[in-house]
Amino acid sequence: MSLRFDLASFVRAAFLFVVLVLLATVGRNLGWIRSFLGDVLAVAWVFYVIRTFVKARASWTAAIAFATGAAVELVQFLLMSMDVQIPNRSLRIVFGATPDWWDILAYAIGAALVLGVDFRNAARGGARQGKP
Repeated sequence: MSLRFDLASFVRAAFLFVVLVLLATVGRNLGWIRSFLGDVLAVAWVFYVIRTFVKARASWTAAIAFATGAAVELVQFLLMSMDVQIPNRSLRIVFGATPDWWDILAYAIGAALVLGVDFRNAARGGARQGKP
């Protein structure tokens, strides 16, 4: 694992950030698409943010991105259990307010998708360079 700046990961993270902002604002009436797809994309966004600055195995990066999402769900659960309300509306949108097992599934799907994309890109890059 080492520090670096990867422009391709930065561009992907920036694109996903724009999509997530649009889902949170314009797409707020899209129901499950906003919530479930948003959680899938959120894990992908975390993955690419990490990959922008850290060179590490994709499996480790995906695991950290998944764990980040799971930690958010845990905090939501604890806040709900202690009857604590987040007063800031923006933070409620970003972090959510209701823990849900479907969110954990969405995070797992997001982690699997970025691993699949990374695997496909590595296979294509290796084939172009004459590597197996």
